[in-house]
Parts: sequence; C-alpha cells; structure tokens
Amino acid sequence: MQTLAIEYPSDVLWALQQEPEEFEDEARLLLALKFYESGKLSTGLAARLADTPRSAFIFLLGRYGLSPFGETPDELEEDFANARRASHRQ
Repeated sequence: MQTLAIEYPSDVLWALQQEPEEFEDEARLLLALKFYESGKLSTGLAARLADTPRSAFIFLLGRYGLSPFGETPDELEEDFANARRASHRQ
C-alpha cells in the first residue's frame, strides 16, 4: 500500500472539531465516494481506498445519496417504473 501525505492547516481540524486520524479517515472516505460517483473507481476499489469492507461501503453509498448501481435514486425509480410498465404490457 502506498501513502499519500496531505498537508492541511491545523485550524481546519479545530473548525471541524476532529482529531487528525478522524479527519484523515473522513477525507479518505469522501475521496473514495467522489471517485466512485465520477465512475473512476468500482465499489471494490473505492472501498479499499476508504479502508472499509465493500459491503460497508455499499451501505455508506446510500447514506450519501449514491447508488451502488451507478445511478441516482431518481434514475433508479424511473427504471423501476419503466420495468413495471413493460411487465404490464405482456
């Protein structure tokens, strides 16, 4: 595993009321979520970046309004509606 050192002002930690380890964990998670959202990482690789099991990462996607299927909740609802309409036609 490689390490990336990020410098940040100490008053950021004070403003967020976080310890350095807590800040780094949250920053790693948010970075993983953003890379997943942009399609640059799969759920598995994003989970590794976030240092969390894939199943936990998939759960976290929902907490942040993201879908493990690569679609927004609105897009998923539209897909379900289309599937319902198609199944009623047969």
